[in-house]
Amino acid sequence: MTQEPTEGSSYWFGESDTEARSILEALRTFRRADEAMRRRAGRDMKMNLTDLRALQLVIAREQHGDAVTPRELAEYLSISTASTTKLLDRLVDSGHLERRPHPSDRRSVVVVASDAAHAEVRERLAPVHARMLEIARAVPARSRPALRTFLLAMAAEAEREPDDVAGTVVGDTPASA
Repeated sequence: MTQEPTEGSSYWFGESDTEARSILEALRTFRRADEAMRRRAGRDMKMNLTDLRALQLVIAREQHGDAVTPRELAEYLSISTASTTKLLDRLVDSGHLERRPHPSDRRSVVVVASDAAHAEVRERLAPVHARMLEIARAVPARSRPALRTFLLAMAAEAEREPDDVAGTVVGDTPASA
């Protein structure tokens, strides 16, 4: 049996969920703004969001001393190897990435960000990242562990595979008699 929303409640939440709902609304607002920021950055750098995600992964892994193979890039982006080849061709042609021989596997290559790509990313994104860091520093120290736990739990939930619970939540399954 499905429960009908009561007067004063929203689609998903009851009246007692006001504070929790405001947190989720703030999170959604951030996600929309973050997505818009990424679209602007990609547009400014003349690349699509997948290209930008690829470049971010390569740079992040380089910062940790790790190289990225085309296969790892395909898995990270959830795209086919053919799409990965096209993506790499675009980013190599634009001067953002370079293909280099794999250091230990002569049959493979690694992908590295060009010096120009590092400079462009720093120029375009460093100011916004610095402002975001200041905002994060303003979070009271005692609240940071709870905030971090909350965000990681939300990320894990968003990445979770859909299951039959979703049908129950939206009322797609027949009610039991």
